[in-house]
This record gives sequence, C-alpha cells and structure tokens, in this order.
Amino acid sequence: MRTKLSQFNFVLPKDAIAQYPSKERDGSKLMVVHRDTGKIEHKNFKDILNIFEDGDTFIFNNTKVFPARMYGKKEKTGAKIEVFLLRELNKEARLWDVLVDPARKIRVGNKLYFNDKKGNEILVAEVVDNTTSRGRTIRFFHDGSDDDFQAQLKILGHTPLPKYIKRPAESLDEERYQTVFAKEIGAVAAPTAGLHFTKELMKRLEIKGAHFAEVTLHVGLGTFRSIDVEDLSKHKMEAEYFRVPPAAVEAVNKAMANNKKICAVGTTVMRAIETAVSAHGLMKPQEGWTNKFIYPPYDFSIANAMLTNFHLPKSSLLIMAAAFGGTELIMEAYQQALKKKYRFFSYGDAMLIL
Repeated sequence: MRTKLSQFNFVLPKDAIAQYPSKERDGSKLMVVHRDTGKIEHKNFKDILNIFEDGDTFIFNNTKVFPARMYGKKEKTGAKIEVFLLRELNKEARLWDVLVDPARKIRVGNKLYFNDKKGNEILVAEVVDNTTSRGRTIRFFHDGSDDDFQAQLKILGHTPLPKYIKRPAESLDEERYQTVFAKEIGAVAAPTAGLHFTKELMKRLEIKGAHFAEVTLHVGLGTFRSIDVEDLSKHKMEAEYFRVPPAAVEAVNKAMANNKKICAVGTTVMRAIETAVSAHGLMKPQEGWTNKFIYPPYDFSIANAMLTNFHLPKSSLLIMAAAFGGTELIMEAYQQALKKKYRFFSYGDAMLIL
C-alpha cells in the first residue's frame, strides 16, 4: 500500500499562520498527542515540566541561523534584487550558492552591488553560474580577512523569515528567530520546535533531572520545498549537513538503556538521529550530509517522543509527524488545532507526540 501525498492535505486559513512570535517563548499552546491511546490533550508549553522526569533526555538542534536574505542592485539598471544565501561553496574564492528574485533579470556575468543602510557600497558580486531556475552561483569580490567578510555579510543580511510571514524582518526577529541554544552557524531557517524553550525552563527541567543532548543539522530551504509527486516513495529531499557528536550519542544511548523518554526536539533532529543509527539500533557518532525523507510507514529507532510545530498541508514536515504519530491520529489532531485556533508554522504553537 503506497503512501500518497493527498492523504496529508487540509484547508489552512491564512489567519492561522502566526505572523509574530508569542509574547514569551514558552507562552505558546502545547497539544499533547498520545500514540498508544489516541488521546489528545490541550495544554500550555510550560506544562512540559510535568510530562518529563528524571533521566528523560531532550535532543536539541544547536544550528544557528545566519542573516541569509540580502538586497542588492543590478549593474546599469539599478533594479533591486533579493539574494538569498544558501551555502558557502568555497571560502577562499568567496563562492556562494544563492537564490535570486526576480530570477529572470539575472544572468551569468551580471554584477550585483550591495550597499549598507547609509548607501555606502560595501560588497560587489558577480554571477558565475546558473544552478536552477532561481538558483545561481555568485562570487563576492573581497580582499580582506574572512572575519571582515563575514562582518560585512552580517551588516547587509536580514533575518531569513519564511515567505509565509508576510512582513519584513524586524529587530525582534534577530533574537526570536533563533533558539536560546544556537551555536553552530549555518542554517537558513530556524529549527522551530526549539524556539519555545527559555533558559529558565531548561534550568527547571535540569533540576527535575532531565538531560540535554545536542546535534547539528543546518536547515536548508529544501526542508520547505513542496512535494510534487503523489507517490511519496518517489520524492527526493535535498541534502543538508549534519553532525551527531560522541557526547550526544553517550547521553542518548544511556537513556535508551534505562527505558527513559527520549524527545527529538523538531523534525531536523529526527532526520539527523535516524541517519545516525548503528546496526544494533543505537545512535552512533556521524557527520556528513543527509537527504533522509521519513514518511509512513516508518520504524523509528531512537526517539520515543517528538516535539514539533504545526506545519503546511502536504509538507515533508507534516508527513514526518504523521509517520511518528500515525497518519489518522495526526490529521485528526490538526483538525482539532484548527478548531481551537492553534497558531501554525515557525512562530506558532507546539505539538508533543508521546
């Protein structure tokens, strides 16, 4: 029985999409879905303190979002061009994989000029290759140190809010579109399930005896790319860099041995840890690129709990949540979320599947 994309469709009103974060990070709603009984509970995020106990382990994605959205001007015409940095291809040559908008105006050989807020030109780039319809490879001209170059990118860059947030990035987004445990720079989108945690809440979980493990997966735009095949076995994910370090492996395998709750905080964590499974069904240290696509039916090896936000219809993120919680149960949970006015997407509310 093949799993079909159409099973994961639902009507999502535009006003259900959160445009701003909740006043407090941990002030969002929390839906708790029990896989074994099918029970669905409606709580507040801080109630997570009453669900996890001594020895339970949370796995966080410590990736850090960089200000990937830049605005430049095309030579001669002065047309405004959005340049979205995806990944650095070559540090010495300053080569970057980017998306450009509007793409029809940007050809190989074009130069793009980037000015700071005062109008001073601080960077120039040249388009050296076409990669996809909107994708380009560009080379920045910069003779200084890498630290100096990165500082200039930071001056020019804006927080890369997803397009479904229909407003420009504001100063509050610099802090709120970043987890409190973000360390490793490299993501163009936040691992949004982690946005609900505050340092105080984590300290209170720690006092209760909960443990924390950190992995890294640099979220790329491929995570959000629409799926255009009905047969999910034919969908291919874009590869994203990940790292599962020995310290995380030790903490998680110990929790597994003691039959404790192991909570994957977000779909990115789930993809990383399911890529790093040993022949004995334990977690192993691993680093590289993963294009793992998890869809039902799927046997999960590591986590027995998963925290995630509410996602787009027919998205790979919703499909993974359904693989973990059961398609019928998760789709029912989404209908309840709509009825009870849960907020969807990056700045929205959370779902905990146990």
